[in-house]
Amino acid sequence: MRLPDTNVLLYAVNRHSPQNAVARDWLDRSAREPQGMAMVWVTLVGFIRLATRAAIVPEPLGVDRALAQVQQWLDHPSVQVLQPGGRHMDILARLLLEAGTAGNLTSNAHIAAVAIEHGAEVLSFDKDFAKFTGLRYKILS
Repeated sequence: MRLPDTNVLLYAVNRHSPQNAVARDWLDRSAREPQGMAMVWVTLVGFIRLATRAAIVPEPLGVDRALAQVQQWLDHPSVQVLQPGGRHMDILARLLLEAGTAGNLTSNAHIAAVAIEHGAEVLSFDKDFAKFTGLRYKILS
Protein backbone atom coordinates (compact mmCIF):
# COMPACT_ATOMS: atom_id res chain seq x y z
CA MET A 1 0.00 0.00 0.00
CA ARG A 2 1.33 3.40 -0.97
CA LEU A 3 0.80 6.57 1.02
CA PRO A 4 1.34 9.86 -0.84
CA ASP A 5 2.45 12.84 1.18
CA THR A 6 1.03 16.33 0.82
CA ASN A 7 3.35 17.47 -1.96
CA VAL A 8 2.35 14.54 -4.19
CA LEU A 9 -1.32 15.44 -3.75
CA LEU A 10 -0.65 19.12 -4.39
CA TYR A 11 1.51 18.55 -7.48
CA ALA A 12 -1.01 16.08 -8.92
CA VAL A 13 -3.70 18.78 -8.89
CA ASN A 14 -1.53 21.82 -9.72
CA ARG A 15 -1.16 21.66 -13.50
CA HIS A 16 1.50 24.41 -13.35
CA SER A 17 3.83 22.28 -11.26
CA PRO A 18 6.81 20.74 -13.09
CA GLN A 19 6.06 17.57 -11.08
CA ASN A 20 2.39 17.45 -12.13
CA ALA A 21 2.65 14.57 -14.62
CA VAL A 22 4.83 12.43 -12.34
CA ALA A 23 2.60 13.01 -9.30
CA ARG A 24 -0.61 12.35 -11.24
CA ASP A 25 0.84 9.19 -12.79
CA TRP A 26 1.94 7.82 -9.41
CA LEU A 27 -1.43 8.55 -7.82
CA ASP A 28 -3.28 6.89 -10.70
CA ARG A 29 -1.03 3.82 -10.64
CA SER A 30 -1.15 3.51 -6.86
CA ALA A 31 -4.95 3.65 -6.89
CA ARG A 32 -5.05 0.74 -9.36
CA GLU A 33 -2.69 -1.52 -7.43
CA PRO A 34 -4.25 -4.52 -5.67
CA GLN A 35 -3.05 -3.38 -2.23
CA GLY A 36 -4.70 0.01 -2.74
CA MET A 37 -3.64 3.46 -1.67
CA ALA A 38 -3.45 4.91 1.82
CA MET A 39 -4.20 8.43 2.99
CA VAL A 40 -3.70 10.12 6.34
CA TRP A 41 -5.60 13.15 7.52
CA VAL A 42 -2.51 15.32 7.98
CA THR A 43 -1.74 15.07 4.23
CA LEU A 44 -5.35 15.75 3.24
CA VAL A 45 -5.63 18.77 5.53
CA GLY A 46 -2.22 19.95 4.33
CA PHE A 47 -3.44 19.68 0.74
CA ILE A 48 -6.44 21.90 1.54
CA ARG A 49 -4.21 24.42 3.33
CA LEU A 50 -1.69 24.67 0.48
CA ALA A 51 -3.97 24.28 -2.56
CA THR A 52 -6.08 27.26 -1.48
CA ARG A 53 -3.13 29.67 -0.99
CA ALA A 54 -2.14 32.02 -3.81
CA ALA A 55 1.34 32.30 -2.31
CA ILE A 56 1.83 28.56 -2.94
CA VAL A 57 0.05 27.82 -6.23
CA PRO A 58 -0.45 30.16 -9.20
CA GLU A 59 -4.15 29.29 -9.48
CA PRO A 60 -5.35 28.41 -5.98
CA LEU A 61 -8.41 26.25 -5.61
CA GLY A 62 -11.48 27.59 -3.92
CA VAL A 63 -12.23 25.89 -0.63
CA ASP A 64 -15.19 24.10 -2.25
CA ARG A 65 -12.97 22.65 -5.00
CA ALA A 66 -10.23 21.63 -2.57
CA LEU A 67 -12.78 19.88 -0.34
CA ALA A 68 -14.36 18.21 -3.38
CA GLN A 69 -10.95 16.90 -4.46
CA VAL A 70 -10.31 15.43 -1.02
CA GLN A 71 -13.77 13.85 -1.05
CA GLN A 72 -13.05 12.35 -4.48
CA TRP A 73 -9.90 10.72 -3.13
CA LEU A 74 -11.74 9.45 -0.06
CA ASP A 75 -14.56 8.03 -2.18
CA HIS A 76 -12.19 6.03 -4.39
CA PRO A 77 -12.74 2.31 -3.68
CA SER A 78 -9.03 1.56 -3.32
CA VAL A 79 -8.31 4.35 -0.83
CA GLN A 80 -8.02 3.55 2.84
CA VAL A 81 -7.54 6.22 5.52
CA LEU A 82 -4.93 5.05 8.01
CA GLN A 83 -5.12 6.09 11.65
CA PRO A 84 -2.33 6.17 14.22
CA GLY A 85 -2.33 2.98 16.26
CA GLY A 86 -1.16 1.99 19.70
CA ARG A 87 2.54 2.18 18.79
CA HIS A 88 2.29 5.59 17.13
CA MET A 89 3.75 7.74 19.91
CA ASP A 90 6.69 5.37 20.44
CA ILE A 91 7.48 5.29 16.71
CA LEU A 92 7.02 9.06 16.32
CA ALA A 93 9.28 9.76 19.30
CA ARG A 94 11.97 7.41 17.98
CA LEU A 95 11.89 9.01 14.52
CA LEU A 96 12.16 12.56 15.88
CA LEU A 97 14.87 11.69 18.40
CA GLU A 98 16.91 9.84 15.77
CA ALA A 99 16.53 12.81 13.39
CA GLY A 100 17.75 15.07 16.19
CA THR A 101 15.04 17.64 15.64
CA ALA A 102 11.31 18.16 15.33
CA GLY A 103 10.29 21.53 13.86
CA ASN A 104 9.57 21.19 10.17
CA LEU A 105 10.11 17.42 10.28
CA THR A 106 7.23 16.82 12.68
CA SER A 107 4.47 16.33 10.10
CA ASN A 108 6.69 14.10 7.97
CA ALA A 109 7.63 12.08 11.05
CA HIS A 110 3.93 11.64 11.83
CA ILE A 111 3.28 10.42 8.27
CA ALA A 112 6.29 8.10 8.54
CA ALA A 113 5.13 6.70 11.89
CA VAL A 114 1.67 5.89 10.53
CA ALA A 115 3.24 4.29 7.44
CA ILE A 116 5.58 2.17 9.57
CA GLU A 117 2.71 1.02 11.79
CA HIS A 118 0.67 -0.08 8.78
CA GLY A 119 3.49 -1.35 6.56
CA ALA A 120 2.80 1.34 3.94
CA GLU A 121 5.32 2.91 1.57
CA VAL A 122 5.44 6.72 1.50
CA LEU A 123 5.55 8.45 -1.90
CA SER A 124 7.11 11.90 -1.85
CA PHE A 125 9.29 14.42 -3.62
CA ASP A 126 10.72 15.34 -0.19
CA LYS A 127 14.12 13.80 0.57
CA ASP A 128 13.57 14.37 4.31
CA PHE A 129 11.82 10.99 4.48
CA ALA A 130 15.27 9.38 4.10
CA LYS A 131 15.98 10.52 7.68
CA PHE A 132 13.47 8.04 9.14
CA THR A 133 14.91 4.62 9.94
CA GLY A 134 12.57 1.73 9.19
CA LEU A 135 10.41 3.67 6.74
CA ARG A 136 9.76 2.32 3.27
CA TYR A 137 9.61 5.31 0.93
CA LYS A 138 10.02 6.25 -2.71
CA ILE A 139 11.33 9.67 -3.71
CA LEU A 140 9.60 10.61 -6.95
CA SER A 141 11.36 12.46 -9.74
